Amino acid sequence: MKLLLDECLPRKLKDGLLGHDCHTVPEEGWAGKKNGELLSLAETRGFQIFLTLDRGLVYQQNLRGRAIAIVLLRAQSSRLADLLPKITEISKVLSSAQPGQFIKVG
Repeated sequence: MKLLLDECLPRKLKDGLLGHDCHTVPEEGWAGKKNGELLSLAETRGFQIFLTLDRGLVYQQNLRGRAIAIVLLRAQSSRLADLLPKITEISKVLSSAQPGQFIKVG
């Protein structure tokens, strides 16, 4: 799957998501973009899943008709040490995520 990691996530989280084509928002040159514009850009580039810590995203964006799924990671902090224990759970939802879905992990 082609994954986009929000700029609030540590870049090294990609190392735990083996078997996926992972990119970060800053790597794509999209740092600072608003969520709606960011999701549209991601969709046009073929990203299937957007991983974020932004809890408000579900209330700010209508996912109906979207070609991308959003996975909200719930952790104590955005530190890699707090996110790595969730890799197994993240991997499970990635395999079943559908476009337009909003999935919480953690």
